Amino acid sequence: MSDLPQRIIITEEGPREGFQIEPGPIRTEDKIRFIDLLSNTGLSRIQVCSFVSPRLVPGWADADAVVAGFTPNDSVDYTALWFNQRGIDRALTFQNKLTLEGSVHLSASEPFSISNLNRDRATNLEKMREQTKAHVSADIPTHHITLMAAFGCNFAGDISPEQVVATVRDGVDAGLAAGTSITSVSLCDTMGWANPSLIQRVIGAVRDAFPTLQVELHLHDTRGLGIANAHAGLQLGVTHFDTAAGGLGGCPFAKHKGAPGNIATEELVLLAEELGIHTGVDLDALIDAGQFAESIVGHTLPSATLKGGSLNSLRQNVS
Repeated sequence: MSDLPQRIIITEEGPREGFQIEPGPIRTEDKIRFIDLLSNTGLSRIQVCSFVSPRLVPGWADADAVVAGFTPNDSVDYTALWFNQRGIDRALTFQNKLTLEGSVHLSASEPFSISNLNRDRATNLEKMREQTKAHVSADIPTHHITLMAAFGCNFAGDISPEQVVATVRDGVDAGLAAGTSITSVSLCDTMGWANPSLIQRVIGAVRDAFPTLQVELHLHDTRGLGIANAHAGLQLGVTHFDTAAGGLGGCPFAKHKGAPGNIATEELVLLAEELGIHTGVDLDALIDAGQFAESIVGHTLPSATLKGGSLNSLRQNVS
């Protein structure tokens, strides 16, 4: 049964997730220009960088310079990603520009946790308990779980809804241990294993186990099912999605070179608006930003909407 929302909130992750996987180097000024273009599209949330080790993710060796350089729009929340105390400390130096939000980062697949974070499940859970306590001590709101490999894994194969529920429970317990409450969980199709039926089953299982948690979706288009999976989420009333302009990105630790990254922001905006769901985003301005991203990475991005354009001008010409 369809339960389409009236509006959705999109977190644009093109700058952060998009540039971490590019062989690059991408010029710092181009990253800043891209963020500034996105800031004027009507998007309300943009994840601008990762404060991580430049040895592991060289594409974000210039994170501090990028955050210092972009021009903030008062209507946009700018966020960043980190995984340890060093990352927290770097983020705190920009609390005048960034909306600092902590997250409990977990993986439903232990082999992927080892590949992505160099930690097995138990070690990562302990690290997340420590980091959540550090967030609370630094007055960084932490009410969110980011659950990677929630629909399947290149290393572990199929992931059952029961595994997902158990991992969400780990995150909820980590929050309680640190003195904070978890109110939302982002289910991430990190390696593109999801399909619409699986989206329904996993979201249903999480909602049955944790009826008060807001379920969000972070979808990859690895095998071309990303927008179909987003539609399945919309039909279930999901209102929060992570996307990347142009379809930038992909996980550098997923061992899937050349695969498309996140679902393209402009494709989700087009789908939502055609279904009568409000996004607040200027699709034509967003396409312009995606085309700029395509020019600076130096290769074609996977978004069909970048090539096909919006329907706005066509409708105006025939009206």
